[in-house]
Order: sequence, then structure tokens, then C-alpha cells
Amino acid sequence: MDRDADLALLPEGLHDDLPPFAGHEAVTIERLVSRFEAFGYERVKPPLVEFEQSLLAGPGARVARHMFRLMDPISQRMMGVRADMTTQVARIAGSRLAGAPRPLRLCYAGQVLRVRGTQLRPERQYAQCGAELIGPDAAAADAEAVLLAAEALALVGVSGLSVDLTVPSLVPLLAEAQGLSPELAETARVASDAKDGAVLAALPDGVRQSFEALGEAAGPAETALARLAALEMPVEARPLTERLAEVAAAVTAAQPDITLTIDPGESRGFEYQSGVSFTLFARGVRGELGRGGRYLLGGGEPATGFTLYLDSVMRAVPAQAPVPAVYLPFGTPAATSAGLRAEGWRTVQGLAAVGDVAAEARRLDCSHVLRDGTAVALS
Repeated sequence: MDRDADLALLPEGLHDDLPPFAGHEAVTIERLVSRFEAFGYERVKPPLVEFEQSLLAGPGARVARHMFRLMDPISQRMMGVRADMTTQVARIAGSRLAGAPRPLRLCYAGQVLRVRGTQLRPERQYAQCGAELIGPDAAAADAEAVLLAAEALALVGVSGLSVDLTVPSLVPLLAEAQGLSPELAETARVASDAKDGAVLAALPDGVRQSFEALGEAAGPAETALARLAALEMPVEARPLTERLAEVAAAVTAAQPDITLTIDPGESRGFEYQSGVSFTLFARGVRGELGRGGRYLLGGGEPATGFTLYLDSVMRAVPAQAPVPAVYLPFGTPAATSAGLRAEGWRTVQGLAAVGDVAAEARRLDCSHVLRDGTAVALS
């Protein structure tokens, strides 16, 4: 391998974002965050690296396996590189902003790094942005998170959006009510997630029937809720299924055209969610666009929110139309170039006199060239 090729080699799951994609992603992130801010969410900016103890506090403990660790040469304490930004916002809400009025609405955007990728998301570093609503434990708050995520994605051009609601704590409650051992409960949870009928069929009869019935309740929201209401459920599970129905009704009332489905047995990927949760998809796009749901801060304070994954979101966003670029021959006055930029042009300044100005403009991918003070399109 030659030296230049060796310098371009990056670790698995990491990559360079090049023009025009990098710029398009940055614009998309700012548009998403601006929509969050329009709904009263204030932006916070947590650090990329924190002490391990802070990152693993509260809901962060559930994402410990995804986190890179390193030693701080100054304090000699272990630090971690964030694998998820929600846990950092939870820390800020429960410490620096513990005395702020509730409901507390915060939003964020930044890069995260994970130890390994997945089959659907092989990237180990990618951008996240999202919003968190801290304080009220109410269906209205859960619905606000779903609706804000959907509206923000629509704003940046995502079409064919669907929302899949779930209650990840439902399966553990069902397993506990059935008296399953921790090992068998985990087997049932994994099989429910994977819709693995062969594994479920090997469970004891009463257990198998309960989990199979829960899996069969999945589908379009109206149908799924009717099936779920007909199931025999532990008493502790009823508040969860009733909240699920409330949230589905509120989302449908606000956005009747939204595609809303329910999978009550889904728990994979919801490491720290404790109530109604959701996944966002777009038709024809690989991977989920984002996830969200209800969780508890380290001190037990209720919260809900969502995170959007920009690697997936960008696959769903229409390509950005290029901004026309005008080539400015060497010696063009600064006032002239400033005037063109004020009109919305991108300007590419020539740094030396050339014989064929048009050829130089084409070489630098300009669509126009400045002639006699006017931007003229290249043929």
C-alpha cells in the first residue's frame, strides 16, 4: 500500500464526509434544531468527553457497553467518550438545571462515538440531534415528543414517515408476572423482539401463549390497541397500555395523516426507556431515523424525548440543490464580490491572472463567470 493510500485509511465504521454532503448535513441539523427551538426547547452543548462516573449515572448505565474509555492524564481518572447525548442532557437537567422551572425543554446536536456498529448502522461515529422534555409524566408530554420529531423531519423534506409506538417495560412486567427466572425472561424478551416463533414455542405453555398473544397484537394503531385491550395482562401493565392508547389518540388527533403502528412487545434499542417509546422510519430508507420515549433521570425525575440519527436522516432527505458559484477574475474589487455574496451567490476568487478565464471557471466547478460586473452563465 502506498503512503497516500495508507493516510486515507480509516478505522472500520469511521469515514470522512466530503462536499457537498458535509455542508448539507450541517444545514439539515441547524434546520432541525431551529424547529425544536421554535417549540420552546433551549439548546445545550455538553462536552464530547466526560468522567466515566458522570456518563454512567442514571440512564447512562444502560449504554455503558457502547462507550470508549480513556485515562485523563491530568486527573488520573477514567473518562468516557459519549455514545449517546440523551444521557448527558439528563445529567445537565438533574444537576446544573435542577432548579430550573418544569417542564424543562432542552435540545442538542453533536457527534457520538460507539465501540461497534450494527448491521443496520455500521457507522461508529455519527451526528445526533434531539429534544428532551423533563418534568411532567403525562400523555400530552409523550405525544409532544412524537409530534415534534415528526414535524421537524417533515420540515427538512422527509416523506413517507411512519411512527412505531411501543412500551419496552411491558415484556419485563409480563415475565415477572409469569414468575420467570432472569435467564428465561431474557430468552423471552429476545425472542419477542426477533419475532422468533421457534424459541417462543419452546417456552412453557402459559408463558408461550402470553408472549405469542402480545406479538400478535402488533399492527396498525387502531387494530393493535383493540387486540391489546382484549389481552389478559398483569394489573401493573394496565396503566402502561392505557397511556399507550392516550398517546396514540393524541398523535392521531394532531396529525391524522401520520402512519402510526404499535408493537407492544418491542424493547430492542430502548436501553433506558421506561414508558411509552417510539421509533421513526421513512419508506424505502435503511435503518431507523430516530428513537425516543419516556425515561427517568438519575434522581427519579420523569422525562421524555427523542434522538434523531443523522446518518439515517440524510438518506431520507432530498438532495440539496447546489448554490450557483461565480468565478471572479484576479483583481476583482472586494466591494464587487461582497455585493454578489449579498445577493446569494457563492464567489470563487481567482488568485492569479489566467489567459482563459472561462476555462479556469469550469475547472473550479463554477457555473458563472464575472464579466463587466455581471455574473454570466457558462455555456
